[in-house]
Amino acid sequence: MYSSLREFVTFLEGRGQLRRITAPVSVELEITEITDRVSKGPAEKNVALLFENVTGYEMPVLTNAFGSARRMAWALGVEELDELGHRLARLLSLDMPRTLGEKLRKAGDLLGVFRATQPKRVKDAACQEVICRDSPSLNDLPILKCWPEDGGRYITLPAVITRRPGTGRRNVGMYRLQVFDERTLGMHWQIHKGGAEHQHDAERLGQERIPVAVALGGDPAITWAASAPMPPDIDELLLAGWLRGRPVELVPCVSQPLEVPADADIVIEGYVDPTERRIEGPFGDHTGYYSLPDEYPVMHVTAITRRESPIYPATVVGRPPMEDYWMGKVTERLFLPLIRIFQPEVVDINMPAEGVFHNLVIVSIHKRYPGQARKVMYGLWGLGLMMLSKAFLIVDDDVNVHDLSEVAWRVSNNVDWRRDIVIVDGPVDALDHASPQPNYGGKIGIDATRKGPADGHSRPWPRDIVMTEAVRRLVDSRWEEYGL
Repeated sequence: MYSSLREFVTFLEGRGQLRRITAPVSVELEITEITDRVSKGPAEKNVALLFENVTGYEMPVLTNAFGSARRMAWALGVEELDELGHRLARLLSLDMPRTLGEKLRKAGDLLGVFRATQPKRVKDAACQEVICRDSPSLNDLPILKCWPEDGGRYITLPAVITRRPGTGRRNVGMYRLQVFDERTLGMHWQIHKGGAEHQHDAERLGQERIPVAVALGGDPAITWAASAPMPPDIDELLLAGWLRGRPVELVPCVSQPLEVPADADIVIEGYVDPTERRIEGPFGDHTGYYSLPDEYPVMHVTAITRRESPIYPATVVGRPPMEDYWMGKVTERLFLPLIRIFQPEVVDINMPAEGVFHNLVIVSIHKRYPGQARKVMYGLWGLGLMMLSKAFLIVDDDVNVHDLSEVAWRVSNNVDWRRDIVIVDGPVDALDHASPQPNYGGKIGIDATRKGPADGHSRPWPRDIVMTEAVRRLVDSRWEEYGL
């Protein structure tokens, strides 16, 4: 894996997946426009961007580092994203070892995982080569203003570290932070996320301050892990350690009772008063719309530490596909084996860019009995942050869920709109502007599987049109003769 963000930059550059931009650029909109064009342009030109001449700042800005399947896979130490799911599936295999050798191997695997995932505390760290505690200023960082109507400049690729009041359990989340002034930030942790839960507990217990640390850069496995929808009280740094194959090294903060990744490029330390609110937003979000301004907690900065020569990492979100789509695709592929533990009939899942993660989830299943598609819908709506999904589309196991043309064909042919639709009310994402009220609205499930008598469908179900294999082989062998 990578001991620093700069090491990952060097890796990408060596594989032709990074461009250094030496022309002067502004953090006000210009970097966004360049990044947006590159991320949505031809695949061969979709590369990571290192802006080395940012007007008014000494440190370079890195964007689009995770902006393709290949770069996202490399960031996590694999060649293909599906390798992550295969690794986790092997680890989670519930088959009981039969022989002594199998038992020893299984025990060794689990012991190795345990050792690799436990964070390790160290005394000295690169992220504290420069310490500013007396007069820390956010104005020293090249924080971007991404879109014209944004409420201000935003930190967009952080690992936000807190501990649950009362238990001390660590949470690492990725929440945007709006710069109010050189010492205060708007903390956009949404109501369904771990940070907001910590805030709720602090209010309930009468805790006056929530210590917070914001880590930027370092090993990309830690950055991605901050975005992972882990169950409550499961430390995201355990996942990062498993991904990187060694423990995450942590160093104590200089002004707060927290630990931060030692290899981070920049760390912003501070606290949140759980009772303090301030209007945050609007913000051009991954839905392709500006999320509405609302009241959110305020983070007060108490120190900023950094490497001697840090790189400032940022992501630009907007109408998909963009970099955050590929970060979400890791979650989809990695968590598929976990979903199968609770829903074993699930074959594959696709959360397409057009659905911006929470608006559309396409699921293929091995169907054996009537009502099974609905069972899967309800089960997934009850599974962690899948509760926020606005639409589940269930298809048969022979449908390629990643081929949206095939999915649309199956749905438009297979669905009876009176029989096969489920409409429910429940939690929705805080960014969902269509719901009549914040965080709660209507959701839909569509059963696009084949139907038979057990489903109450008395008519014969037609067979797919498929050419015989013999004719296909014949045409393959004579293709050049046809001159096509």
